[in-house]
Amino acid sequence: MVVFTHHQLQSRFSTTPFHMKLDDHNDNDEIEKIMMKKGRKAFMEFPYVSSPQKKLMVDLVSTVENGLNKKLLPSTLPPNVQYYQNQTNTTHASLHIRSGKPSSHIDFIYGGWIHRELPNGGALNITSLSAYLNASTNSPNFLLEIIRSSPETLVLILDLPPRKDLALYPDYLQKFYEDTELDAQRQILEKIPEVKPYFSSSLYFRRIVSPTAIVVKIESEAGERIDEIIEEHVDLIAKRMLQIWLEKCIVENNEKVDEIERMYLLKRDKMVRSKTIEIEFSSSLPYLFGPEIANRVWGTVQKYFSTS
Repeated sequence: MVVFTHHQLQSRFSTTPFHMKLDDHNDNDEIEKIMMKKGRKAFMEFPYVSSPQKKLMVDLVSTVENGLNKKLLPSTLPPNVQYYQNQTNTTHASLHIRSGKPSSHIDFIYGGWIHRELPNGGALNITSLSAYLNASTNSPNFLLEIIRSSPETLVLILDLPPRKDLALYPDYLQKFYEDTELDAQRQILEKIPEVKPYFSSSLYFRRIVSPTAIVVKIESEAGERIDEIIEEHVDLIAKRMLQIWLEKCIVENNEKVDEIERMYLLKRDKMVRSKTIEIEFSSSLPYLFGPEIANRVWGTVQKYFSTS
């Protein structure tokens, strides 16, 4: 979930066009498979971030896909949504979305990166990974986002966003946030001098994250120090939180929701996702990529963020 306004965004990635003569329908299918693999490869390259950040993202995506392997369907994103760039070649992005199988608790997993060259010669890089569950379970989702607006500044968002009101359901708070000691991960990170709490300008965002959410700004005049913090601290904490999510919300998840709770979850998920996609895509995409690309990406992503 990108929580920055459109004037803070932009990116860069290009690929060689793929050309082949098509003889029949099977050739079409084969080319589509090749393009899908190419799209995932572009996503997994994370070409504009530092080595520690790239390693973290690749490890997390691999852990999620391996951990959910039999519960996920292959990606069906069109190649021109898997990666795209603006006409001036200053903004580039890649998306990776896989739906869960109907028999699973997974609705879809969502990953992406965006790179924007800034007028001052710098660059903005955002990498993200989320996992959304469906209404067959009330377990929290998973959220990671890393926003690096300069070599000296990074914002980290890491959370298991709740899908029930924690004030109304204290057992839910106990099970997923207190018993798992998630807050200990935030406390470890905030002991580092360069790490300070970050307060998003979006009151909506501040309302939907959990009380154990890690939402911090990491600043250092020495850019390599931020990479050290990623490598020595953020990497371990993010992987611990992902492991907790996989174990508590997927592997050990055998609870059933009744029809009343299912309808509540559908309504809440729809509201949260509608606002999320509005914040993340509606204003920034046209500004960054122009109306044609924005409409193409928006139309595709909307299908995943809608609930039924």
